[in-house]
Amino acid sequence: MEKDNCEIEKYEELIKNVGIQLEKSKFGQYVDLMQNPTRLIVLNFLGGISRGFGIAIGFTILGAIVLYSLERLVMLNLPIIGGVISEVVKLVQSSVR
Repeated sequence: MEKDNCEIEKYEELIKNVGIQLEKSKFGQYVDLMQNPTRLIVLNFLGGISRGFGIAIGFTILGAIVLYSLERLVMLNLPIIGGVISEVVKLVQSSVR
């Protein structure tokens, strides 16, 4: 009898720990999200739009930094590199205008 009670207490503790872990992992929220496909689609769509804007803004900033650096290299009047870079900068500036 005492052995059975000890095993029952062990299983109760194990079940309690599993419940705590499920709460920590927010498993219930995941199940709710999977049961509502419209919400899942909307959230994924908004996440994709946000990612796209982030990539566009980051690429714009990175491109501006690269062009600025190339213009500075042209001003140094390096014989071979300066000519190539000046042509690239001219092409980019003409396509922007």
